[in-house]
Amino acid sequence: MAIYRIKFDKNRCIACDACLVHCKVKNGIPRGLSLNRMEKEGPIPDEDGKPTAKLKYVNCRHCKKPLCVPACPTGALYVREKDGLVLLDADKCDGCQACVEACPWSVPVYNQATNRIMKCDFCVDRVDAGLEPACVTGCTAKALTFVRGK
Repeated sequence: MAIYRIKFDKNRCIACDACLVHCKVKNGIPRGLSLNRMEKEGPIPDEDGKPTAKLKYVNCRHCKKPLCVPACPTGALYVREKDGLVLLDADKCDGCQACVEACPWSVPVYNQATNRIMKCDFCVDRVDAGLEPACVTGCTAKALTFVRGK
């Protein structure tokens, strides 16, 4: 059902973390938390002995059958029918963290200061305005692409 996704081109990424910074600024994410992450391994030598790094961009995948949604006992997580985005109604969240445990990628994060979960929503306000998520627009190397499906 999800008609959006963020494509990551590991060959373009320069590991500058601009995507993470733009997300944090746009969403007012507190220090120590992140709605997305860059997993880095290396440097490791390639077949020619040159140092290289393995990079993986991780954010909410807005799954067709999200495990986090049925795990939430309060109904705070839901799938928006028109486009399949997995969204959070923070007012309904009781901070139980069942969604964090249910997500195979540990995407929802617990904010101890508010006793609530936070998660990537693809900057839904920007998407609704026809714009791209902050992480995509902030990617200096253009390694992230916002893909709109049907």
